[in-house]
Amino acid sequence: MSSTPRSRAALAATTLAAVGVVYGDIGTSPLYALKEVFRHDRVPLTPDNVLGVLSLVFWTLALVVSLKYVALILRADNNGEGGLIAMMALASQALRERPRLRAGLLLLGILGTAIFFGDGVITPAISVLSAVEGLEIAAPGLDRWVVPLTLLVLTALFAGQRHGTAAVGRLFGPVMLAWFITLAVLGIAPIWRHPEVLQALSPAPAAAFVLRHPGLGFIALGSVFLTVTGAEALYADLGHFSAGPIRLAWFGIAMPALVVNYFGQGALLLADPGQSGNPFYGLAPRWAVGPLIVLATAATVIASQALISAAYSVSKQATQLGYLPRLRVLHTSVRDIGQIYVPFVNWGLYGFVVLAVLMFKSSDALASAYGVAVATNMVITTLMTYFVIRYAWHLPLALCLAATAFFLCIDSAFFAANAVKVFEGGWLPLLVGGLMYTLMSTWKRGRRLMAERLRQESIALPEFLESIFANPPLRVGGTAVFLCPDPHSTPFALLHNLKHNKVLHEQNLFVTVRHHEVPWIGFDRRCQVEPLGHDCWQVTLNFGFKNEPDVPEALQSLQLLQGRGVELEPMDTSYFLSRDTVTPTFGGGMAVWREKLFAGMHRNAAGAADFLHLPTNRIVELGTKVEI
Repeated sequence: MSSTPRSRAALAATTLAAVGVVYGDIGTSPLYALKEVFRHDRVPLTPDNVLGVLSLVFWTLALVVSLKYVALILRADNNGEGGLIAMMALASQALRERPRLRAGLLLLGILGTAIFFGDGVITPAISVLSAVEGLEIAAPGLDRWVVPLTLLVLTALFAGQRHGTAAVGRLFGPVMLAWFITLAVLGIAPIWRHPEVLQALSPAPAAAFVLRHPGLGFIALGSVFLTVTGAEALYADLGHFSAGPIRLAWFGIAMPALVVNYFGQGALLLADPGQSGNPFYGLAPRWAVGPLIVLATAATVIASQALISAAYSVSKQATQLGYLPRLRVLHTSVRDIGQIYVPFVNWGLYGFVVLAVLMFKSSDALASAYGVAVATNMVITTLMTYFVIRYAWHLPLALCLAATAFFLCIDSAFFAANAVKVFEGGWLPLLVGGLMYTLMSTWKRGRRLMAERLRQESIALPEFLESIFANPPLRVGGTAVFLCPDPHSTPFALLHNLKHNKVLHEQNLFVTVRHHEVPWIGFDRRCQVEPLGHDCWQVTLNFGFKNEPDVPEALQSLQLLQGRGVELEPMDTSYFLSRDTVTPTFGGGMAVWREKLFAGMHRNAAGAADFLHLPTNRIVELGTKVEI
């Protein structure tokens, strides 16, 4: 059955939006990728070398982006969600019967998530810096203003995050469409004048270049890899757009425009090797450089915005899964739940981005730092995909091994070529990733130790209720909701409430919030209720890592508790929480410095009340001291 005009219009609109959000990073790579290959004559500018590099670029786009990500990995969706955390959750579910393998996989996924933040530092810096560097072409005397203007643009970008992206987000698609059209237009004329560059569509020039000059080929790979930085966004944005529009936007718009522009830059270098300093802006006539700088800056801001928004989402998902402390999350849209702003992540990222610009000062220098984090993540994605296709999809072992080995060879070659950049600046994203991994692993381990200590000191809930109702305390009207991490233990807030107030509410709910390794859990599976007698109930609320953990809404939803004798009146319901104070001790479960780090993270975490959306005027917090 043919599609209706309305469905075609909807597909076109979604595809246009995907062009703006998904392909901002990879779409701005022509600003710096090819010039990095031939920078300082690292690769001599001979016709054979130019054709060989162009062939490497084309086949890198074809194999890494088109085949690996667009054709294959987009199929590995976790209930419609993509990204490294979604893949980690999907693979770990398939390995529940193999706990040791599952633990290693979770470790690998968290490592990849941490390294993502390292990539997040370099992308805005190199993108905006490379766009503003066009001033050096338009007016050479303005070169000293490149860094200040870059910092001004980045400061405005990060400062504007708290207002949300809903308004400017509608411009992303049209601006990026104009950008890709401009890329293609700039590349057509040089290709027309030097059609011999089309020989690079064959893999033969790439193979000849690498075989003839293995050392140069290895060096070139590290720079050619810059053409596919941003490919991870294809998979990460699967939750915002279905696979269809993402594929259509790539094959119909992004890839053709990128190939034409790269080949146009190659044709320009064949005609005028002196343009190697900045072949992208060399494609434009002198009168068009100014408008091109403006358009390029807008495109790089969009590319940076997409990554910043992704950093917010990844941080929130990691928090839901228990790998980061609760962070203050502000919703910037009343209609789109995905529009969020995380101040801590925003300004932490901004600080490192500014540091990167001030340290490296040019896109050429930043290019040395770029690629290491992305290449590491691509290797991790390939390894994790193996566990998905083998253990979740149950494909034949030989096919899984062959496919994984093929892409792992490609990823490993790029990883090795980028690894040599570590001492040239690649240490910066690795340092950021290492810091994030330390924070995430420390928080996860600390929470486990804390839960074990609380369990050791707690009293079993059924036995405690049985003992107090043997000589019941005074019952007061209303409902008490006790938030407790362990459903089998008596909440410390209840113990302190009985000790100090010597009363028990008429109705008592002991609520445990559980976050699962799936993106979404519907309201039909949100709430589980177990009666404990004496108008007391054990309630378990289930949330996916993309769900908003709204406890009052979950308790009221679909009247799940009604009919079980539980009537929740908002103004008659009080929420009791324990505010734990962590005290590091010698000889505990972690090194002392990690225990102190965990204690600091726990102390500065956002309040559970805000995280769980509890009404501020109905909260009672009671303190508890925990030694780990």
